[in-house]
Amino acid sequence: MSDKKIIAVVGATGAQGGGLVRAILADPQGGFTARAITRDPNSEAAKALAAAGAEVVAADVDDVESLTRAFQGAYGAYCVTFFWNHFSPEKEQQSARNMAAAAKAAGLQHVIWSTLDDTRKWMPSGDNRMPTLMGKYKVPHFDAKAECDQYFIDAGVPTTFLLTTFYWDNLIHFGSGPKKDAEGLLQFTLPMGDAPMAGIASEDIGRCAYGIFKQGGALIGARVGIAGDHLTGAEMAAAMTRALGQPVHYNAVTPAAYRSFGFPGAEDLGNMFQFYRDFADDFLASRNIEKSRALNPKLQSFGDWLGANARRIPLA
Repeated sequence: MSDKKIIAVVGATGAQGGGLVRAILADPQGGFTARAITRDPNSEAAKALAAAGAEVVAADVDDVESLTRAFQGAYGAYCVTFFWNHFSPEKEQQSARNMAAAAKAAGLQHVIWSTLDDTRKWMPSGDNRMPTLMGKYKVPHFDAKAECDQYFIDAGVPTTFLLTTFYWDNLIHFGSGPKKDAEGLLQFTLPMGDAPMAGIASEDIGRCAYGIFKQGGALIGARVGIAGDHLTGAEMAAAMTRALGQPVHYNAVTPAAYRSFGFPGAEDLGNMFQFYRDFADDFLASRNIEKSRALNPKLQSFGDWLGANARRIPLA
């Protein structure tokens, strides 16, 4: 163990971080060991990681000193924020500042920062095709995260910027899956029109991140986008029809309709899907499937993911 490089993983009990910890543990000859960072080492998820062989360390992204201690002695770290826990760009940005400062203080040699695009490069704040939210953002959970890139750059931390995308696990956990209409028919609702959307299994985000660490410093300073498939809403509905054994209809609503649905984050997500739709060529080009597979040979297509997970999708 002593000769292995330690990767400290923020959010180790979450979707992205958990996938990375499991990827490291699944490759005992890979030269790395996982340090799972979590607020609650006594949670069932943390205990499961410890039982699987990870070192579990308590730290809080709101406490830079605890993060610095958790990063000490590590070779690298995976840094991710948790916008959907609080819906606050300011809180997310403070967490990112803390991670960048802790990475610098601990002398880490390689950090992967899980980031997203600043959508205002394509649609400035004054562009009325999409409402501006929170006074200055088009897609708050994209734009605020993109602004955080500079914290790692300014701190002089050797960083790879990992551009993620919609993950299919949202169909299970985030209420994005098909819903029965008044007639009992399953409707899969997206405001994407006929445009394809990049998607990925959350487990593959961690595996791709592991592939980046395995390349050493080759991707430091790079922006690396990942995806497992590029599919239209109709293609996703057809795949779910096959996997679920019952018809799933694609319900292509407008972004404005989606923004009006009223659930927490509906406006943000409605804008996100509109960004996916209106700038599909650029978004898909930045998330190349074959390059993702080169990082992660186990990369799943949507069909692969459904084969393992379709029965977990709630069909209310």
